[in-house]
Amino acid sequence: MSERFRAFSFVDRITEFEAARRAAGSFHVPAGAGRFPPTLVAEAVGQLAAWVAMAHVDFGRRPVAALAGEARFLAAVRPGDTLQLAVDIDSCDAEGVAYRGRASVAGRRVLELERCFGPMLPQVDFDDPAAVRGDFALLRDGGAPSDRFPGVPALAAVPGEGVAGEWAAAALDVPASAPFFGDHFPRRPVFPATLLLDVQTRLALALARGAAGWRAGEEPQLARMRDVKMRAWILPGQRVELRAELAAPAAGAAAVKLSARVAGATVATARAEIAPARTDAAAERA
Repeated sequence: MSERFRAFSFVDRITEFEAARRAAGSFHVPAGAGRFPPTLVAEAVGQLAAWVAMAHVDFGRRPVAALAGEARFLAAVRPGDTLQLAVDIDSCDAEGVAYRGRASVAGRRVLELERCFGPMLPQVDFDDPAAVRGDFALLRDGGAPSDRFPGVPALAAVPGEGVAGEWAAAALDVPASAPFFGDHFPRRPVFPATLLLDVQTRLALALARGAAGWRAGEEPQLARMRDVKMRAWILPGQRVELRAELAAPAAGAAAVKLSARVAGATVATARAEIAPARTDAAAERA
């Protein structure tokens, strides 16, 4: 199997489908895939919504990531887990798709998405419409091979200036080539927004760990993202300047303002909420 429909595709099977209204599906995270960050769970839900939207316009157009009003990260997903995915479509036409969705593992909710929107662009600019139609038929029939995903690297950002517990900057050099570009997208490689958010999350968590206000035994974790906006494409080989600004932890959580710039222009913004999780050692003492 080529990298197309393998290196960055997170729906194995569509189990329920109501045209332009709703869908359910699943994705098995292979045990050998390495880490599976929470932003990729959001990617899986978004891809299920994309299948509904593309089918509605007979695969002539496809949605791209633009806006997410809120993502709630409720539990970690680990290699070997199987995601149960569901989406409800609020509106869908040739201009865009608005949706909400959720993901669960073994009956436990791990993610909820609200107020998401993706503008629809010509499919032919990104992929072969006939091939995408064939992939959809496969997902609705026997399903795709459940262990085809090889994992994605944890891309490292180069630390920059900052003030401990207040703000931090870093630079991300997007690879000039990577397997996920063969899937996102074959005809127009674009750095996935959810991989950018993963790097930004790690920057925000590192910043939060250095802030005062956490109690002993608490480990900051990503709890929520709001107002995610992708304003421009990020292309292979580009350098992305990242910045995270932290409000002092209060009432058991901290707010982090995230931004990304390429060549001086803002390409993405978001707000993250960092909340404490009990470490194993602390839980044993409790």
